[in-house]
Amino acid sequence: MRTSWSLAPLVEQRAREHPERTLAMVAERSWTYGEVDGRASALAAALSEFGVGVGDRLAVNVPNAVEWVISLLAAAKLGAVVVPINPRLNIHELRFQLRHAEASAVITVEKHDGVDYLHVFEELLGELPDLQYIITVGEQDTWYDDRIFQFDALIAANRDRELVRPAAYDENADLAVLYTSGTMGKPKGVRLSHRAVLENAAHTGDVLAVTSEDRLMPLVPFFNIMGFSVMAGALNVGATLVLQPSFEAAGALTLIEQERVTVLYGVPTMFHLLMREDTFNPKRVQSLRTGVIAGSAVAEDLVRRVRKWCDVLVAYGLTETGPTVTITRFDDDEERRTGTVGRALPGVEVMAADLITGALHGPEAVGEIAVRGPGLMHGYLRMPSETAKVHTEGFFLTGDLGIIDEDGYVKIIGRRQETISRGGHQIYPGEVEDRLRSHPAVDDVCVIGVPNDVLGELVCACVVPIEGAVITGREIKLFAQDTMAGYKVPDIVRFFDEFPLTGSGKVRRKELSRAIALEHTASYPTGHAQ
Repeated sequence: MRTSWSLAPLVEQRAREHPERTLAMVAERSWTYGEVDGRASALAAALSEFGVGVGDRLAVNVPNAVEWVISLLAAAKLGAVVVPINPRLNIHELRFQLRHAEASAVITVEKHDGVDYLHVFEELLGELPDLQYIITVGEQDTWYDDRIFQFDALIAANRDRELVRPAAYDENADLAVLYTSGTMGKPKGVRLSHRAVLENAAHTGDVLAVTSEDRLMPLVPFFNIMGFSVMAGALNVGATLVLQPSFEAAGALTLIEQERVTVLYGVPTMFHLLMREDTFNPKRVQSLRTGVIAGSAVAEDLVRRVRKWCDVLVAYGLTETGPTVTITRFDDDEERRTGTVGRALPGVEVMAADLITGALHGPEAVGEIAVRGPGLMHGYLRMPSETAKVHTEGFFLTGDLGIIDEDGYVKIIGRRQETISRGGHQIYPGEVEDRLRSHPAVDDVCVIGVPNDVLGELVCACVVPIEGAVITGREIKLFAQDTMAGYKVPDIVRFFDEFPLTGSGKVRRKELSRAIALEHTASYPTGHAQ
């Protein structure tokens, strides 16, 4: 019987009971629970000497690797809070997040994707008064600044140092502050407790029937809530993590095959890329038992295609909800397995809020999805007014539009902020995208609104064709006319080899919208649709 949802005692118990069980596989090197817990204790002792303690924030700027797990556990042992950082952020974005989080130390990879992060953080040391120490993951071990330390050397030097722990671990204390991607505005720091993350991961794992025998592979990065939750879910049951530092389809397929991965997690784009890879073959991934597709809109056709080689479930959630809100089940009928994001996890309530009055209402009507449950965030860090805006009657307002049927199954039709207003009609991009994805030559699609003086907005379909397919904008429009109401048919069609993506694999809609709007304004007179 579980007595606590605190991470540190949970993993220490796993390490005591099964010290030789593999926790992580990275680049053909295995790490056991005993090894990782021991290194985390040494790192925690070192951080404690630096003054890091209960409630202090430790930024982690590392790709998916065992150092990420060690850093998380070290922070948990001290009652400190991790702040996951996207290694692809530029220096201005880094500066904002570190200053806003008031991080006292950072653990960072030395170099990643051609960026010298040691140099970047050396510059930031002088600009951020809260930031006192830099711990680098890499080969270099000599600096002229006594506030910079090498990760492995620091652990080695503190193996015998006694760790001074908090008087008690509080499962309701913050475990992490994860920043939203900022695709629709300035990033916000989401405060999630130990219990919120671990209980949510446990319930999600129960649906997937995950056990200590499973080998879990998150294609998404740990700085993303989905990847972070997979890490927590593995630690919760004593399973093994198979890690690829950064997603790359060919390498991911090799890892799945070589390490006999059983559960795969990713966003739709990643599953698309796996199947588009020249070396893809269902026989290579036959070890997969199940998986989860989540993180952005999931086309029904994609679910069907993936289920031919992996019995995936579709989930829905947000950073603010810890993350999973709903998930399909293995015994759902075909329509619900492919056409919905499932029903709520145990203990989670899902309702829809009226788009005009804000009142919570019953099933079968479009509304803003509202969530209540133990996985909800404590709030946005240092943003009380923003936190208040997204709560009503104890429910968190997700900003997603959806329909809930009488049995509690949810269908997401788009983001409220992405709704297109064309000639007095409200158009939900997700609905149009689902229809267009059913075209045999369409691999992916993103529907956006383009400003127009006459109609308010025009509907623009941004299309990635299947490799080798030849298709025109006229064909897309004719296909749309046969499958949807006239006002939903795209006014503009643009073709792309690929979409601009965030580090988490989501389409950068604002970037896409700006590019299309500039092109359209330059190419067509005001008030005239293409």
